[in-house]
Amino acid sequence: MLDIKRIRQNPSLVDHTMKRRGSSAQPSVIILELDEKLRAEQTRMQTIQAERNRLSKEFGQLKKNGADTSANIKASENLKEDLTDAETKAKAFEEELTHYMAMLPNILLEDVPDGKDESDNVLTRTWGEPKKFDFEPKPHDELGALLGQMDFERAAKISGARFVVLYGMLSKLERALARFMIDTHTTEFGYIEVSPPYLVLEQTLYGTGHLPKFREDMFATNSGHMLISTAEVSLTALVKDEIINNDKLPLRLCAYSPCFRAEAGAAGKDTKGMIRQHQFTKVELVSLTRPDQTNDEHERMTKAAETILQKLELPYRVITLCSGDMGFQSQKTYDLEVWLPSQKTYREISSCSQCGDFQTRRLNARYRGEDGKPALLNSLNGSGLAVGRTLVAVLENYQNADGSITIPKALVPYMDGLTRVETLRNPIG
Repeated sequence: MLDIKRIRQNPSLVDHTMKRRGSSAQPSVIILELDEKLRAEQTRMQTIQAERNRLSKEFGQLKKNGADTSANIKASENLKEDLTDAETKAKAFEEELTHYMAMLPNILLEDVPDGKDESDNVLTRTWGEPKKFDFEPKPHDELGALLGQMDFERAAKISGARFVVLYGMLSKLERALARFMIDTHTTEFGYIEVSPPYLVLEQTLYGTGHLPKFREDMFATNSGHMLISTAEVSLTALVKDEIINNDKLPLRLCAYSPCFRAEAGAAGKDTKGMIRQHQFTKVELVSLTRPDQTNDEHERMTKAAETILQKLELPYRVITLCSGDMGFQSQKTYDLEVWLPSQKTYREISSCSQCGDFQTRRLNARYRGEDGKPALLNSLNGSGLAVGRTLVAVLENYQNADGSITIPKALVPYMDGLTRVETLRNPIG
């Protein structure tokens, strides 16, 4: 949620961000109009209440003196009707303003590069060289089928499109990746491991900025709960309505969880394989900071995600997203893209974003500084990494000519010493 005080002081700020994001809308006009109407009704309420207080005192004096109070009573009744009218209008303007503000994206940082779409994103750095195969590398879904341990057909029979069943060593490899990621983040980067709820209330999703904007991409239950699309939701909301002591900051949290996405806007995209699914697993990183810590924490979080890829010896690149490709909640984002030999290109495997106080204002999440006064926290989030996509990258980059998969050295201890995944007859037949 944007800061209305900031918009009052600099209306062009939100319009400038919308233009940079590729929209011709000028929301400041509507915001200031609704804000003016709301404040006018609030002023009217205060004026009416002050007059009612005056009449109440006058009534007591009249009654004490035995004077006629009928005119006083009549005036008080009229003011009560006026107050009700002002309260009703103020509530309506406030709801309209809040709903409108909730649909507006975050203000971009000035160092975010300008651009229309992903083609204008800026290459920041690369790591590793793509492996040169002496055979034509296969895509991960073909490798999984040849191994007899990746099953899209039975998953579709159970759940429909965009689901997968993993068996045997591939299932174990996916679990090994998650354990390796969590261990790295907790031991090397000081993140606190959390096992959060996967079902959350709508107000929680509103607090993190996922509602009302992305309702069509969420899975809802009939109990008033919704399935999380990322553990970012649960982790960030842990500090809702709380004041965190300064000595706890930066507060670094991580979680391994399933994620559920309707992929409403992804019709026709990545329909084969495990790249884009309705259910997948991810290790999520969340940091809560003072504003003066945020930029450094963003770089640190990105380094933590990069470290996973480096330890797995997977070639990747870091991209700074341009203004036209930025996420709704983000002020600035780095994408990590891993090399996929079968596609001969890099594909996103992590996004690391700083959100400023966009989420924490909605959540009323604050810290108490050295001066003892509460102020809004900043929030950051990043994938550390998407486990399914990392499995895809391992399968494709570590494949052998016979279809077997060499286990990355960093994962061998997590695979009970196994160094190779070979063909296994599908356990069901």
